[in-house]
Order: sequence, then structure tokens, then C-alpha cells
Amino acid sequence: MTIEELHALFLEHPTISTDTRKITENCLFFALKGPNFNGNVFASEALKNGAAYAIIDEEPSQASDKMILFQDVLKTLQELATYHRNHCKAKVVSLTGSNGKTTTKELINAVLSKKYKTIATQGNLNNHIGVPLTLLSIQKDTEIAIVEMGANHKKEIKSLTHIARPDFGYITNFGKAHLEGFGGIDGVIQAKSELYDYLTSHNKYVFFNADDAIQKEKLAGYTKKIGFSTSDHQYYNIKFLGVAPYVSIEVEGVQINTQLVGKYNFPNCCAAILMGKYFNVPLEDIKTAIETYQPKNNRSQILAKNGFNIILDAYNANPTSMKAALENFHLMDGRPKTIIIGDMFELGNTAAKEHQYIANLIEELNFDTVYLVGKNFFGTKTPFRKFESFEDLKTHLEQHPLEKGTLLIKGSRGMALERVLDIL
Repeated sequence: MTIEELHALFLEHPTISTDTRKITENCLFFALKGPNFNGNVFASEALKNGAAYAIIDEEPSQASDKMILFQDVLKTLQELATYHRNHCKAKVVSLTGSNGKTTTKELINAVLSKKYKTIATQGNLNNHIGVPLTLLSIQKDTEIAIVEMGANHKKEIKSLTHIARPDFGYITNFGKAHLEGFGGIDGVIQAKSELYDYLTSHNKYVFFNADDAIQKEKLAGYTKKIGFSTSDHQYYNIKFLGVAPYVSIEVEGVQINTQLVGKYNFPNCCAAILMGKYFNVPLEDIKTAIETYQPKNNRSQILAKNGFNIILDAYNANPTSMKAALENFHLMDGRPKTIIIGDMFELGNTAAKEHQYIANLIEELNFDTVYLVGKNFFGTKTPFRKFESFEDLKTHLEQHPLEKGTLLIKGSRGMALERVLDIL
């Protein structure tokens, strides 16, 4: 069977499943393989559970005309996604970056959906499997697809751009994330810029932050670029009004009051505003979209619980996002200020240095109470109370309850620091 023939089958059965626990009636089951699983083993089960066909890459033990054999299921899924993307009329906007990708994607979708039929990456399905699944969710009437791209190694963004073939792109920033896989900050810049490389080599439009020196340098001489700036009047001007605690913005004399905490969310809003303007979304609709957007999934959420005002930012962490969160919390009102900070992962041989840097920064910012959690922070030289594991922190907090006030909780996903909420 060719990809074109498979695509015709997909149009008859436009739901994809890669998990036999989530089979829907008449879907196509793709038997993906990984280090610890082999979907081919479950192909018969998928068919019994209602899948119309199973796409496999190993000869089945029991032959079935409902099993379609390809050489490589993952490659087939990716090729099908590209074929479908080219088959549909939707414009594709791709974005990547070290921090803020998902929030920016959600803001862009909120703005553009005010005028257009859009689809966007669900959750953080932004890898070599998630991007194809996003593209395959494009429908006949979809006008704009917003595709988030994540990576922790070089060449991954390059691969994803060749699958998605974006018409437009945006990079949120270049920060100290996944340093272990990228080999340092220069590797981060090189890897994330693979999106720029695709767009510029294919003469596509690039949205960018003209106040970011690295982005400006990378795009020097390229003409099909659309930028925002707080001061450079050759680009679209957007004013930062402050955080109290939420970000406030001024655009063309119109004030936008977001529900996003932290100045680090300002450029995320700017990107959505810029794209809204480019795609002719009325400013009043842009304002409504951004003002009504609320963060979720432990991303800079502000919560109130049992006398605490809490900033829950426990979805992920790296040195760049950690520094931004701490500096923002330092500027906020509300005493006493307590921080519970967890380890930052995937830093490789820079882990000790980066955790010590954050510990030193915390000391400079002078918070009332500080708890550091995780093996990396436990190894830092600092006057603060340190806990090697979450269980140790939990035991301490149960015996010594926190003083009610303002609380920041931040750490990498693997630390799962949202569990602190159950202790308060």
C-alpha cells in the first residue's frame, strides 16, 4: 500500500490511535515500537476493540486483511502526516523555544480562533510522534494549524520541520534547557534555530522578538520577518505596563490585562498579539482572547488555599525559567514570602554549577523562608534548609506547618512539587 492509498483510508477513518487502551470505533491503530513496548503485539487486540485497521511493521502471527504491513510504522505515520498536511488548505504556524512554548501556543490559538477555524497541539504532544498526530487532526475546514515543536537533541527540530513544513514560525527564546542533550547553550541556540533554517531556506515568514539580541542577529539580512519590540519603531510596538501580579500590556493605546503572572509571560503575549495583527484579527478580539486566557496544568497558576496565595509553576524548570520565576516573585507583594524549589533536570555535567547559581540567586533575593528539594539542591552550599527527597520535605512540613502568606512552588516535572498542595 502506498502513502496515497493509506491517506484515502485515513479519510474514511480519520481517527488515529497508538494505544490499545484508547481505541475508538473505526480508528486506525498504528503499532509503534519503543525501548519497552511493541505495538505489533497488540494489533489483534486493537482490531478486537474496534479499530478498523492496524498498521504494523512485523509479520503477524495470525494473518488478517485488516492488518496493513509497512516497513516502519513510525516513518509511515510521519509520511502520512506530511501527505495530509499538503492535502489540506490550512496554513501551518510552528513554534519552538526553551521556555514558554505551550503557553505561547495556547495564546496564539486563543487569538487566531477568534477569526479562523484553528487546531493546535494538544498538551505537550510536540515530538516526533506528537507533531504527526497534530497534523493528522487538521480537518477539511481548518484554516490555521498551530504546531508546537519540542526537542532535547540537535537535529530534532530539523526533522519536525520537514514533517510539518510550516508556512510561519516563531521561537520563544534560547534558554538553559536540556543542556545535557544539546551540549550547552550554544547547542541550544543551534538546535532551536533549525526552525529558522527551514523557514529562511524556503522563503517563509518568521515572527520574532526584535528585543532578543540572538534572534535579531540570526535573522539579520532576512526580509520576510515580522517582529515586535518595546522600543524599536521599525517593528510593531507593544508596551509592558507591569505585573501586579498579572502582566499588563498596552497595544495601540489599548490596555490588555492578562491572567498571567510574571514578566517572562510578556513576550509570550506579544507573539500572540503580533500574529493576531498579521492575520487581521480585530484588536478588540485580541484583547478579549488574551484577557480571558487562564494558565493550567501547573504552569504559573495563581491559587488560594488555606490562607496561602500560591504561584504553582511545577510543570517544568530549567535555569533560565527558574531565574525568571524567582526574580518575578521577588518583585511581588505579600509577606511572608516562602519558596519551595525543586531540582532542575537534564543539565548534564553543568547540573552542580547551575543549581549552585540558583541557590546563590535565592540568597541575594532575600525571601523569608526557603526550602530546596532534590539531590542536586541538596549538594549545594547554602544556608537554606535542604531536603534530598520530596518525602523528607513532606515529613518536615507535616511537623512544622508553613506560615501563611505568599508561596512559590517551582521545579522540574519529575519532582512533581504540586504534591505540596496536599500538605498545606
